[in-house]
Amino acid sequence: MTEKSIVYLIDLVNELRKLPAETGWVEFKHNNVDPAEIGEYISALSNSAALLGKPNAYLIWGIDNLHHAIIGTEFSPQLQKVGNEELENWLLRLLSPKINFRFYRLMMDGKSVILLEIDAAFKHPVQFQNQEFIRVGSYKKKLKDFQEKERELWRCLDRTPFEAQIALEHQSAEQVMKLLDYPDYFDLLELPLPDGHASILEALANDELITVCPAGGYNITNLGALLFARKLDDFPKLKRKAMRVILYRGKGRIETQKEYVESKGYATGFDGLIKYVMALVPANEVIQNAFRKSIRMYPEPAIRELAANALIHQDFFETGTGPMIELFDDRIEITNPGEPLVAVNRFLDTPPKSRNEKIASLMRRFRICEERGSGIDKVVIQTELYQLPAPLFEVPDGFTRTVLFSHKSIDDMSKEDRMRACYLHACLQYVQRQNMTNKSLRDRFGLDESKGGQISRIINATLETGMIKRISQSESRRDSAYVPFWSSSREYGS
Repeated sequence: MTEKSIVYLIDLVNELRKLPAETGWVEFKHNNVDPAEIGEYISALSNSAALLGKPNAYLIWGIDNLHHAIIGTEFSPQLQKVGNEELENWLLRLLSPKINFRFYRLMMDGKSVILLEIDAAFKHPVQFQNQEFIRVGSYKKKLKDFQEKERELWRCLDRTPFEAQIALEHQSAEQVMKLLDYPDYFDLLELPLPDGHASILEALANDELITVCPAGGYNITNLGALLFARKLDDFPKLKRKAMRVILYRGKGRIETQKEYVESKGYATGFDGLIKYVMALVPANEVIQNAFRKSIRMYPEPAIRELAANALIHQDFFETGTGPMIELFDDRIEITNPGEPLVAVNRFLDTPPKSRNEKIASLMRRFRICEERGSGIDKVVIQTELYQLPAPLFEVPDGFTRTVLFSHKSIDDMSKEDRMRACYLHACLQYVQRQNMTNKSLRDRFGLDESKGGQISRIINATLETGMIKRISQSESRRDSAYVPFWSSSREYGS
């Protein structure tokens, strides 16, 4: 804990002491250290904070409940155990969903004060030991006994997107400008940097990167921090949302060669992230027009689109995890928390549904991702140009993952690889208002006309799965036209 943070926390406790009485989001204690009672208070205070629109709730030991005088406490959470388990781990294990909370020990007037900072509930009411609690006045009650409050809490949780929640509250103008890379905001919008702090802060507020704090100063929203943090570590709730890049030796996860975390916000750090990843991608030297040229194994536009999608479409309510790019000898895997809102076999043709529309909108304005569509068509186009195996889209246990494979000849591809390439090629042709034919698929694999029979076998195998369908058949079956299973079955001219 830095000296500055100690000063900030002491000032915070003193501000909370000025409250005329305990509120739904603040509770004062002396030496009450019953573990189950603490867990119930975490649930009650977290739910009440969400209900009242507060980013955090606080449970403070060492402050008199009536007059809010500093009286000190003997409570030491670091030494407290439940059985053989540390208190903090025990509490976290019994809370659902997992939320962030942290104990701080402060010395005030020579007396020990313990501050427990608790995140407001998000997505779902917080339970402790499978029971939800709420504050009613200054009392802790079971939420199920107050149905009107329960309905209102659910309404609050449903209408508050993650981006609009507060990452840090009660920051001065100078602190905001120190924490956020505001020059990059104007650079990305191709706007001149305004004169004066007031104009800069007004622009940030207009895009909801910050809001005015009722207690004075500004609140930095999750939107502002995620996109423009100079260091995501400055925002405790968001540091696990930074993109991790891991380079492995070989084809498995046994030996890590390099690991990197992009500590900047998504918008301000995106170009640096892509440059770092591309520097790890192996290159092959080819000769074109008598000049030797270095070509990366994977196309940069495809990696840009997939990395942007992983950042934009992740489920931020999944705690303790974040987006990740993993590089192996034979593939790149790009993973983000949360299952997609669109079926994976419709990624190419269906407009994306984003959980995080404000982030998506700003990233489009910054030209970091596609203005319309998911950019998956661009990914498929690039893999075809590089004659790589088709990308694989999968949903492993609550995550979304895209796999780009290194070059393989068609003979080295598995049957599944070939059929996936056939299906995605049919999708790509269709959205470009063309039909897939034997010739177009042959060209996709870089094969000459003598390989037409091999291509026909791939098409027939894919037809049998139902992923594509034939819409016209000529005397020469090689000139037949095919479309993906979801199409309206119209035939486009060649």
